Amino acid sequence: MNRLFFPLLAALASSLHATVPPNIVVIFMDDMGYADVGCFGAQGYQTPNIDKLAAEGRKFTNFHVAQPVCSASRCALMTGCYPNRVGIHGALGPSAKHGINADEMTVAELVKQKGYSTAAVGKWHLGSLPQFLPVRHGFDEYYGIPYSNDMWPHHPQAKPGAYPKLPMIENDRVVDEEITPEDQTHLTTDYTARGVKFIEKNKDKPFLLYLAHSMVHVPLFVSDKFKGKSGKGLFGDVMMEVDWSVGQIMESLKKNGVEDNTWVIFTSDNGPWLNYGDHAGSAGPLREGKGTCWEGGTRVTGIMKWPGKIPAGSTSDAMMMTIDVLPTIAHVIDAKLPEHKIDGLNCWPIVAGESGAKNPHDFYAFYYEQNQLQALTSGDGRWKLQLPHKYRSIVGVTEKAENGRPVLYKQKIIEQPELYDLYADICESENLAAENPGELARLQKHAEAIRAELGDSLMKMPKGSGTREAGK
Repeated sequence: MNRLFFPLLAALASSLHATVPPNIVVIFMDDMGYADVGCFGAQGYQTPNIDKLAAEGRKFTNFHVAQPVCSASRCALMTGCYPNRVGIHGALGPSAKHGINADEMTVAELVKQKGYSTAAVGKWHLGSLPQFLPVRHGFDEYYGIPYSNDMWPHHPQAKPGAYPKLPMIENDRVVDEEITPEDQTHLTTDYTARGVKFIEKNKDKPFLLYLAHSMVHVPLFVSDKFKGKSGKGLFGDVMMEVDWSVGQIMESLKKNGVEDNTWVIFTSDNGPWLNYGDHAGSAGPLREGKGTCWEGGTRVTGIMKWPGKIPAGSTSDAMMMTIDVLPTIAHVIDAKLPEHKIDGLNCWPIVAGESGAKNPHDFYAFYYEQNQLQALTSGDGRWKLQLPHKYRSIVGVTEKAENGRPVLYKQKIIEQPELYDLYADICESENLAAENPGELARLQKHAEAIRAELGDSLMKMPKGSGTREAGK
């Protein structure tokens, strides 16, 4: 009897365990470049905890954000939509009277269907008025700043009176009216402590932790425990502290016995803010950085870990975008997607390393500025179409940016459509439009389709048929 009973009991236990939804931890960096961590090519300082995360999980070397700027990028991650579909453009300032609409489903509201506890820690930047804060959009608790850490009176480049005091918010209440430079030195530590506390409190039920660091966005600040430790200047010190934070989160998952059933996602909101020089990160071989739709602006570090579900020590070069995170989570936990249209698609076969897995998109669109369609890529990530538009460039700038003081970009223009084979030319250095008219025409046809749906101010089409309003 025992020979039959115990195997059946073990199988039942295994089956029950398989139905337990995973905890989800999303660590979202700010302005961290593609090559700012060791396993993606960082030099001069070490990021052992992030590198370990990659070694125990899966690297995604063709992982993109929807737009190369703060608020728009975060909106895409939260809603699974191109941000211009839901009325969010650029980076919302303290005076903005709009934000994420209550009718949009966030990833926190998605997982609430399955009884998750949810927390947002760090930078929000989807509206600073009370109705736009995380606790009004599916998060049980929130601790952090409502927008970027440079939007404050101490910004050395800002005109006097340009910004109000930068507050610290807990849930929907201001708990510190003015964050000082000294306060900024322990933002990373404070965010980490909050994340660890949340994990400890919710270890016995499924949870979603969204940890959105303020760093490495300028102005850079670091605690005394890492100040001067990297030998690579302040930026290296800050990256070392962020790496320490990742280690603390991973250790907390292990200590609380939930590591094996936690899906960790580590990425960034856009590429490096290159005109800040030694206070900016690196896009490695990629062209340009933040604020452009070249690869250096949208292609970011992507790492995921879930023991037994995501193959350890593996790498994927399949194209993915942050709009795909929400629908992929929905697939994994069997949650219902919103009734309104979203743009992301389930990419779990890619995440899980399934044999023959392919990206389900025909194409991805890259908008920037005020609803300008600037670029598209094929769904497989091979072909990149750069449409005519103006862009800022660090190439050819001879002045050196030091100590947090930026230099001016050069303003350049793409006058005719340009086509790049990213499989052969990740640097976007050789325009192949003339040699590949078929691929050019195919992506231009996709451009026409997305313009009709979302608009394109470059073509004097301010709105499309499928756009929705931001919250007012």
